[in-house]
Amino acid sequence: MNLKKLLSFLVIAFVLFYVISQPERSADLVRDAGTALGSAASSLATFVGELF
Repeated sequence: MNLKKLLSFLVIAFVLFYVISQPERSADLVRDAGTALGSAASSLATFVGELF
């Protein structure tokens, strides 16, 4: 097994462990990430819109 596969497996295992052990915190983290991405997309759209 090469290093990249091993690291991928370990990251996936850690994420699954975190989601199973702390589902409320995991949901908050995903919600916050979605909010941040939405805000960034909105800001980028505003910036591009102001260029023209």
